Amino acid sequence: MSITVNLRYTGINGNARKFAKEMTESGTVAAIRAEKGNLRYEYYIPLDDPETILLIDSWSDQEAIDAHHASDMMKTIAQLREKYDLHMTIERYVSDEGGVPETDEKFIRK
Repeated sequence: MSITVNLRYTGINGNARKFAKEMTESGTVAAIRAEKGNLRYEYYIPLDDPETILLIDSWSDQEAIDAHHASDMMKTIAQLREKYDLHMTIERYVSDEGGVPETDEKFIRK
């Protein structure tokens, strides 16, 4: 069972993009991706909201998330969130180990 967290960072004056850029250029994103249990850590820009960045953050299990939250990297992330005055919304999903149902497969173009 993997856990995926969608975090939307919202700011003003392009601050969400600046945050994601600094996270990437500082090596913080690469360090997070190298953490045990990290499956995905990617930023996206919604087409209809240039002041928001979506982070899709996936982990193998809750223990991996807890270890990440206890790491020194969280201090860096928290400081950057403050620096760019970002606000967040969070959605959390647990994987469906059964995979994609056959009834849905017909709608997926591969």
